[in-house]
Amino acid sequence: MARRSNARFGNADYGIWYRFAAVLVKPVTNALAKADWRGWEHLPRESGFIAAVNHNSVIDPVFYAHWQYNSGRPPRILAKSSLFSVPFIGFMLRKTGQIPVFRESTDAAEAFRAAIDAVNAGQCVQFYPEGTLTRDPELWPMTGKSGAARVALMTGAPVIPVAHWGAHEIIPPYGKGKGKYRLFPRHRVVVAAGPAVDLSRYQGQELTAQVLREATDDIMAAITAVLEDVRGEQAPKERYDMRRAAKDRAAAAQAKRERAAEEGGR
Repeated sequence: MARRSNARFGNADYGIWYRFAAVLVKPVTNALAKADWRGWEHLPRESGFIAAVNHNSVIDPVFYAHWQYNSGRPPRILAKSSLFSVPFIGFMLRKTGQIPVFRESTDAAEAFRAAIDAVNAGQCVQFYPEGTLTRDPELWPMTGKSGAARVALMTGAPVIPVAHWGAHEIIPPYGKGKGKYRLFPRHRVVVAAGPAVDLSRYQGQELTAQVLREATDDIMAAITAVLEDVRGEQAPKERYDMRRAAKDRAAAAQAKRERAAEEGGR
């Protein structure tokens, strides 16, 4: 059963603003989808934790926020800083204590520090470890970035893997599909959590690039396992890697140019 949140973030009480946001958002999500919420038993009742979530639709955050709010542990979500400049949306993001992410700037570390402070204060902080919508052709989780692993290993807080599935049927990623928006009929949207990721073997180790990479791989594997259960399918053995794919495309393009030059010189 859903529990009402009376959570406090730092020295400010955001309960009122979260309830106001819920009044606005819940009717929308309920109209768009048949919600299937699972796995709240895996969430810590009081201590701080990290929710690591896959990402396959631009409206994932709305359904995730609904699921997390109903669990009784409303989240602090790392959101693109540009959203904080959008009228009303930015106001609500600030009032509900969300964390702006300043990419490619001198302020980029602020989100990282804010996430650590929030977890240490006993809050739920949500990460999309992939950093963007998945490029995997079948929408499986890609390789991840190390932010969630770094915060987990620095704070000792558990990482809870969370899987989305179904929101991509409403708004496909990158405008794929016959139409950009498919609002009706209502689609089933699943948000499910699994057991905390076992990162015990990394505790006490120096946070080298290799340690963070391996811990991140463990987190992505746990998210994928939850999604496999939700989808009733098996993910590919090799996770999609955006950097590797970009290098492969560049190599293929170079090879094509070389073949064209060779043929043109005959």
